[in-house]
Parts: sequence; C-alpha cells; structure tokens
Amino acid sequence: MSKTWPVSSVVRVWRVGRVVDPHSVIGGLRKGPGDPAYVFEAGRRTVWRATRTPDGPVLLRLTPYGGVGEVEAEAWGPGAGWALDGVPELLGETDSWDGFEPLPEHTALVDAARRFPHLRVPRTRAVFEAMAAAGIEQVVTGKEAFRAWRLLLREYGEPAPGPGSPDGRAMMVPPSPEEWRLIPSWQWLRAGVESRRSRVVITAATRAKALERTLELTDSAEIERRLRSLPGVGVWTAAEVRQRAHGDADAFSFADYHVSRNVSYALIGEELDDEGCAELIEPYRGHRFRVQRLLELTGITHPRYGPRKSLPTHTPGATHRLR
Repeated sequence: MSKTWPVSSVVRVWRVGRVVDPHSVIGGLRKGPGDPAYVFEAGRRTVWRATRTPDGPVLLRLTPYGGVGEVEAEAWGPGAGWALDGVPELLGETDSWDGFEPLPEHTALVDAARRFPHLRVPRTRAVFEAMAAAGIEQVVTGKEAFRAWRLLLREYGEPAPGPGSPDGRAMMVPPSPEEWRLIPSWQWLRAGVESRRSRVVITAATRAKALERTLELTDSAEIERRLRSLPGVGVWTAAEVRQRAHGDADAFSFADYHVSRNVSYALIGEELDDEGCAELIEPYRGHRFRVQRLLELTGITHPRYGPRKSLPTHTPGATHRLR
C-alpha cells in the first residue's frame, strides 16, 4: 500500500548567474514522452521529476528564469532536502568545458558549441536508478525500452509526493532496489523485458549500496571497472550510468547501435564503427560524451536506408554481447 505524503513543499532559488534550461540539461533522463517520472512543461520550460533519494521519495519541480539567471526549485516529500541540496549538481554546476575546443574542420561541432553554449552534463547522484534504466534499455530500441519503463513504473513504482504533474498525469517514483527484486518474472516479460535484461536490474538491486559508493570515487576508470564488475554490464551500460549519475563528460556511448555512426557522420560525413569513431574523437578525450550530446542536440544522424525495424530482443544471438 502506498504512503500518503504531506502536500507542503520546500522552495529554494538557485542563483546561477548564467542561462540554465533544466530540460536541455537533464532531458536525457526522460524515458519518452509518457515517462511517469518526468514531465516537461514546454511553455514555462519547467521540469517535474520524481525520484528516490537516500531520505525517501521526492517530487522536484525546476522552473528557470533565464533573464535573471535563476532556477526556482520546489520539492515535495521526505527527500526534499537531499534533492534541493543537489540541484546545482543535477543541472551541471560541477561540469566544466575547460579543455574543450572543437577542431575547426569539425564544423557541425563548432556550430553546436555556439548554439548550445550553456549545455552541461548533469549529475543525479542516483547510481542504481541509472543502472536500472540502462539495464532495461540494453539491446532494444528506445521505443521498446520506454514502453517497458512506463509499464513497470506504473505497476511497481510509488505515487510521487506532492500535487502531481500539471497535465493531470499521475507521477511515479521508480521502485526501490528491494521492489525491483520482487517483480515476478512474468511481469518482466509482460513489459517486454526478457530474462537477460531483467537479471541485470535484479543483480544491480542486490548490490545497490555498493553502486552508490562509486559516487565517492574520482577516477573515471575505476568507476567504470566497478560498474562493469556486475554480470551483464558492459561498456555501453557503464557509460550510460556514468553520464547520468556521475556527471562524466567523457562517458561516450560505445557499443550503441547508432551513436558512433551518427557522431562520425556529423563530424566528417562518413559512417564509422566504434573503433574508427574512437580514433576520430580522441582529440576530445575528457569531453567525448559532451561531443556526443552536443551533436545529438543538432539532430544530425547518419542516413537510414529502408524501413525502421526493431532489434531482436529474445534470441540468444541478440543478447550474448555485453552492453
């Protein structure tokens, strides 16, 4: 049975001194337009995000006031203090562009850096939550992953504290590690998540505390090593977690079906595999995810030939490779 939280909230104003658009910074956390944990008000550029903190669930509302360089943060629930303390990190305050300079021959990146100079890499400080989402996203298309996330949160998530979203949709806090572990196998399958991926989430749930301790580390390679020590977690999954939870501006999404091809096509007009793209973006080491994200915002993708098709999800050949 879900708990009932007080409807009172806590409000803080973060005076940034620069333009901040929360959705541009943390929009990558949204799992499709129907995500029960993330709602975006386009008119006001306001983000509503439901998440789980060490102190309990929270609903966080972020409203930017670009003309004065401020963000109003309002939070409901027992995790309000923790969430408000983390707003600067969530919106990329600890991220830095120092050392990043687009090469002049990479005109698309030069243009992207000019168009999105206020882009920052967020740091959610929620490692297990990022791992659960990334585990569900392995191998399959975004559409399939978003559907699974939506169904599982609606069934096993917790109603978010506070007033709910402005569009009347019920917002849900993702399940706790214990709750993820208790989801029956047939419910995973009903959501379209085969055992290969559900095992990643369940295994991560048993080591959730150890995952959160990676936030204490500063060595990116050591963080990746610890994340990849979990069965079923490869270079792609570890990168997705580092991008979201640790604010790692170098965590490029190698082993993704499209990313290396998209990035290389945007930079030189040629589609390269992971090995070729890694060589191409080596001059940006330390900022390789920043390169990826900036180019994603431009919308440049490699040419697609023929109708879109879903990647296979339930055959051994489709799931043997660690991502």
